[in-house]
Amino acid sequence: MAGKLIYSTIASLDGYIEDEYGKFDWAAPDEEVHAFVNDLERPVGTHLYGRRMYETMIYWETSDDPQPVMRDFAEIWREADKIIYSRTLESTASARTRIEREFDPEAVRRLKETAGTDLTVGGPGLAAQAIEAGLVDEYQVFLVPIAVGGGKRAFPDGVRSELELLDERRFDGGTVFLRYRQR
Repeated sequence: MAGKLIYSTIASLDGYIEDEYGKFDWAAPDEEVHAFVNDLERPVGTHLYGRRMYETMIYWETSDDPQPVMRDFAEIWREADKIIYSRTLESTASARTRIEREFDPEAVRRLKETAGTDLTVGGPGLAAQAIEAGLVDEYQVFLVPIAVGGGKRAFPDGVRSELELLDERRFDGGTVFLRYRQR
């Protein structure tokens, strides 16, 4: 069974994952959304990250948050393999993690073909490379009810993708989940 490559992101309504000051505190999921994310992440076997996304996510390696939803996410994250794409990162601070110096679309294509589970790509820079290479099979987008007016875009410019809506969900706090696949 081949794995799907999924780009999952939390974005403002106007399409940014962080504002012009590099802040993304407005994107912190509430308990309801976090529990839903946990269920989406549970079957994922490998996360592909750029350096900055890995440095954000490494928190989960040692997190001992008392909230059950947070503890659950930390366990899910620790159980997955991680591949970090970075020319500058010297070492990793998490188990089940390796560094690749270059993003190689053919290597990722082979990884997808041989994976027994799905993979995610995290961070808009690395995701842009995967999208441009035609590797992303599915998009999972959480739209937060805020417009930040600028910052780091969730999707790359200059790439057209025809998508089919597979699922949608509204949460009490106003966040909307949209799941699409490549047509």
